[in-house]
Amino acid sequence: MGEMGKRKLDTGWFAARSTEVKLTGVELTTTHPPSSPDQPWMEAVVPGTVLATLVKNNLVPDPFYGLENESIIDIADSGREYYTFWFFTTFHCKLSGNQHVDLNFRAINYSAEVYLNGHKEVLPKGMFRRHSLDVTDIVHPDGENLLAVLVYPPDHPGRIPPEGGQGGDHEPMKIVDPHLVSSFFDNYKRVYLHATTGLVNKSARVAECSLNVQVTTEVKGGFCLVEHLRTEHVSVPPGASVQYTLPEHTSCIGSIRNTPVQHYLFLQLFFYKPHLWWPNGMGKQSLYNVEIGVEVKGFGESDMWNHHFGFRKIESEIDSVTGGRLFKVNGQPVFIRGGNWILSDGLLRLSKKRYQTDIKFHSDMNFNMIRCWGGGLAERPEFYHYCDIYGLLVWQEFWITGDCDGRGIPISNPDGPLDHELFLLCARDTVKLLRNHPSLALWVGGNEQVPPEDINTALKDELKLHPYFQISTQSGNSQEDIFPLLDDPSQYLDGTRIYIQGSMWDGFADGKGDFSDGPYEIQYPESFFKDDFYKYGFNPEVGSVGMPVAATIRATMPPEGLQIPLFKKLSNGYVEEVPNPMWEYHKYIAYSKPGLVHDQILLYGTPTDLDDFCLKAQLVNYVQYRALLEGWTSRMWSKYTGVLIWKNQNPWTGLRGQFYDHLHDQTAGFYGCRSAAEPIHVQLNLATYFVEVVNTTSDELSNVAIEVSVWDLEGKCPYYKVFENLSVPSKRTVPIFEMDYPKSKNQTPVYFLLLKLYNISDYGILSRNFYWFYLPGGDYKLLEPYRKKKVPLKITSQVFIRGSAYEIRMHVRNTSKKPDSENLLYKNRFIERDSDGDFDVASLEAVNSRIEEKKEGGLIRRIFSRFQHEANALRVAEVNGTEVGVAFFLHFSVHASKPDHKEGEDTRILPVHYSDNYFSLAPGEEMPINLSFEVPPGVTPRVTLHGWNYHTGHTIL
Repeated sequence: MGEMGKRKLDTGWFAARSTEVKLTGVELTTTHPPSSPDQPWMEAVVPGTVLATLVKNNLVPDPFYGLENESIIDIADSGREYYTFWFFTTFHCKLSGNQHVDLNFRAINYSAEVYLNGHKEVLPKGMFRRHSLDVTDIVHPDGENLLAVLVYPPDHPGRIPPEGGQGGDHEPMKIVDPHLVSSFFDNYKRVYLHATTGLVNKSARVAECSLNVQVTTEVKGGFCLVEHLRTEHVSVPPGASVQYTLPEHTSCIGSIRNTPVQHYLFLQLFFYKPHLWWPNGMGKQSLYNVEIGVEVKGFGESDMWNHHFGFRKIESEIDSVTGGRLFKVNGQPVFIRGGNWILSDGLLRLSKKRYQTDIKFHSDMNFNMIRCWGGGLAERPEFYHYCDIYGLLVWQEFWITGDCDGRGIPISNPDGPLDHELFLLCARDTVKLLRNHPSLALWVGGNEQVPPEDINTALKDELKLHPYFQISTQSGNSQEDIFPLLDDPSQYLDGTRIYIQGSMWDGFADGKGDFSDGPYEIQYPESFFKDDFYKYGFNPEVGSVGMPVAATIRATMPPEGLQIPLFKKLSNGYVEEVPNPMWEYHKYIAYSKPGLVHDQILLYGTPTDLDDFCLKAQLVNYVQYRALLEGWTSRMWSKYTGVLIWKNQNPWTGLRGQFYDHLHDQTAGFYGCRSAAEPIHVQLNLATYFVEVVNTTSDELSNVAIEVSVWDLEGKCPYYKVFENLSVPSKRTVPIFEMDYPKSKNQTPVYFLLLKLYNISDYGILSRNFYWFYLPGGDYKLLEPYRKKKVPLKITSQVFIRGSAYEIRMHVRNTSKKPDSENLLYKNRFIERDSDGDFDVASLEAVNSRIEEKKEGGLIRRIFSRFQHEANALRVAEVNGTEVGVAFFLHFSVHASKPDHKEGEDTRILPVHYSDNYFSLAPGEEMPINLSFEVPPGVTPRVTLHGWNYHTGHTIL
């Protein structure tokens, strides 16, 4: 008997334009297969678009670089035939006995002809659906198989509107689309796992099957604990496709060959006090592995399916206080702070590694929700897998938006999409693909639109909640009381999460569909705290600037794209930024809003070149996005229930609304968000000047203290206060005291403010927040001469290596002033968040990471059980300086040390995960900074430190 298994066909593909191939699909897969990437064949990118393959083979310029996209012919001008391509590969699949094999396609845009060993199959249309072909009788007995796929673009590819837009298995018995649902009772102490799965009998005989269900959970050391192991015996008629539901009595409805048959087999899986799945910042993302296997009498194991599953219940309603959409997870309200997601990559070069980086970045920013915007697509399962792992709730939108479905400007089809039946088929298939992910929080019909009436009615009906998910788990009702009266919840298409018809309806924006999201431009930081900034309880889109670092501009644009904007003084006193054409093409958002907001970059002085401009832009990015989130959090539950920023990332080299660029380098706005979205956070209300403490956790904060210190440009501390014995209730933002320094007589024109929130019991720092301010009517121009201030630093570091993975642990100290043991300021004990399911190298557990207090600059080695070796002994790097002051806006970067380095070459190693970056240190203060990254083979990494007053750069490692 052959081996049961699955093989992913994502390598070894060739591609060719259909008009250049003079052979038929039958000939390609029988007598004349291509054997090498010789003209017209080329190496193909799978998964990916035709354009991605053309870019890889240098047949078109990189559309993400400069204005090169303009030189690529659009399908509206070339015609569909120009972008109709053959894809070809070979694979080995040798069957024995009565094994079966399916050829599965995750998605094809838009339709295709499939040829396998001379046999032809035509796939139906639609990019948002899966396809499965039974090729048991087609695969070659010797195991060598030839596969060719002719991919056609959409029938009506359309044209970009003038105003633009953003936009193999072996088995006789097959398991199809299992659905897992959990129901809770007794305040989440008891849980039942419900499951419905499809079974397809491909044989001509009745299949006597053993259906095995195993639930395991991972324990320490990589070992798994079996929580449940159950086996049920079922019979499936020949050629039948049946649905089995697992909970106590058995019934059968029909048994017609090749016709769907419903069988209900009840098998209760009961758990007591299970580990729950929580969103990021609320607890751990506990995941169980559910494995369903089927064995056929006389054949053996036929198919196996497994999926990570999280026990959690998501509820949603319109909040009576704010009018905003309120989400609860496991009975606890979640204050939503997240952003909008477009695509991982505009050319669909999708990879597990990129998904992991993307989602971990969102977790690192302390976000708890990602909105998959309607102008994009349903991502691959790996995207949702990492959302499960890192605790990112997913708002999943279907593909309705005025940007790209015919209802834009001008309107081409007000009833779009063109094929309603196909749309619903794709929607149902997407639901089945994604519904078992605990991170998936809601379905939404469209972006700033609702689907046409017939589609919307169908989605409302098919995605209606099961009655259990409309009742409280706090009641004393038992499972035995409720479920005999209800259908099993796993029999629903979904039934566990809400469907909302559009992104501005039913608790989002004004709730009525009016265009009440936004704004999307630069703001004064204090504006976010004012009552009139945004009227409604939940804003699904609010956006601002997103300029990346100078190295990214150089890497993605030719010399003519390196020109910084012109600052044009207007008659009303405001400044208009005039960007170069390439920046404008890449959707640059200015740092000024003439008539409403004065230019925020010019506050720091007129930029002299690209590096100066981008550095000052990072200062503004940090302030802008920290203020945005702090302003929303300041009104948590009293005015707002959540906010999603437009947007977190770009699927290409865009210059607007992003926290990291397409090359995976973070902007300073990333770290402004990271600070503001901490689960426990101390902040300054920029409208009232009250210091506030935010507690989004389920526990009350007690016996905590706030330390406030002000630092001037001379390194002096003219204002220092400590407020002790404070308590902050759970899920509350509490104003503690008014910051009165700006009203004092001895204030300086530019000053720094440091806030720290401590546990009094052990001086553990719960939150740290650093601001820079100018007095009303002033600016930051005094910071320009401050760049020449030489403030000494001492950096202690140690490196750990596992294969190509590096982790660097550093402690950075501003040594310009000797620590005063009587001040809290120098109690540098930072509390690290507990592990919350982060499996990345960036957060591997350490045996000990505390500072050795008896040794100056000492660092007890952090020992990682998963690391192969420690690269070297403890290293100490010192940046010389003789002046006392704040080490301002420090940031690290990692580069490849290359002896043959060319002038202007981008040597950055990306991505890098930093525990913090773009940070500042008061005199005598110390902070731990962790870095993790992977390096290419044969490359030695070099870590460099820059800062406002360290602009020349210093090599640390």
